[in-house]
Amino acid sequence: MTDTKRRLRIAVLNRVFSPIGGGAERYSIALVEQLADRHEIHVFAQQIDHHWPGVTYHRIARPLAKPRWMNQLWYASATWWATRRGFDVVHSHENTWHGQVQTVHVLPVKYTLFHGRTGWRLALQWLKVATSPRLMAYLGLEHARFSNASSRRIVVTSNVLMNQMASTYPATIPALRLVSPGVTMTGAFATPEQQIAARQTLHLPPTGLGILFVGNDYRKKGLATLIKALAELSGNTWLAVVGNAAQSAEFKVQTQAAGVADRVFFLGNLKDVNDAYLAVDCLAHPTLEDTFAMVVLEAMAHGLPVVVSSARYCGISDLLTDGVNAILLAEPRDSKALASALCRVIQTPSLRRDLAQAAMAFASSHQWSAVALQQETIYFSLLDAKT
Repeated sequence: MTDTKRRLRIAVLNRVFSPIGGGAERYSIALVEQLADRHEIHVFAQQIDHHWPGVTYHRIARPLAKPRWMNQLWYASATWWATRRGFDVVHSHENTWHGQVQTVHVLPVKYTLFHGRTGWRLALQWLKVATSPRLMAYLGLEHARFSNASSRRIVVTSNVLMNQMASTYPATIPALRLVSPGVTMTGAFATPEQQIAARQTLHLPPTGLGILFVGNDYRKKGLATLIKALAELSGNTWLAVVGNAAQSAEFKVQTQAAGVADRVFFLGNLKDVNDAYLAVDCLAHPTLEDTFAMVVLEAMAHGLPVVVSSARYCGISDLLTDGVNAILLAEPRDSKALASALCRVIQTPSLRRDLAQAAMAFASSHQWSAVALQQETIYFSLLDAKT
């Protein structure tokens, strides 16, 4: 980052500012940490579990946690009032109508509702929206968010999401910018001693081959398929599940039905997932929908071979090469194909080694320091355009 650029006063909007929130939250946190030594950063959030030198935190009230759509409207209104003046840039990671920079982490609501539907199916969807205050609120916020695109920069996290945004909101095309997530490299593969220590810390089996799953939405990220696949693998293979513990009970029932309850370990949310990456031998991410999937990049930075859904389902896979730096799944719902891919990785040490080395090389070219430079450039280009 050049020293010729002036120090900006930046407001960052994210309802949950915590590393256990998910990929979008970790993305915004990483950017704040990278930019805090160069700019005056103010974070506006309802849930804050983060502290960084030089960052000012503003807690936004949450009078109604549920329904979520009403809280979203409240948060948008409260942050608009709090940031309507006094900032060079307002950067929103939320569905709000204000903010010169908008980072989109998920599929547009409009795309999810209407993409591929025609005729009576399309009419039924519009009827569904017309009778749902929740959907009307989300669509209304989204429409406002992507209006006035000529005076905004709309950041997307993958080429896949950029194409979806362009097809759903064509007026945003001139404003779209790609800023993919990054990582902070560990710099080395985990040693056997580090793996054993991490397993002890997380109360995982000290022996055997470990598979890691990370995700807050177990259904969308494909845990059900992974549980079925585990039943096809040898008995010394086990699975560690990191993410929202609220869904654990439902999936524990599935592990019992599949006969693998004693080989699946639900760890809940971890503030620091580093030990989980150190403890296992590979990552499985048979997601049904991910605009990028930061967890895959983070696992690769730790030198883990990854088995992940193809680009049709997962944004990062658009950048990966099957059999070179990852194993890509054509159909993530196919438990036998997933089991076969995991079996190849687990039972072929040379493949596991080659994938791990290529994964770390890939991750090394996606550093948060470079990502922050991209984001800073967007800030200044926006201000220059206004001038």
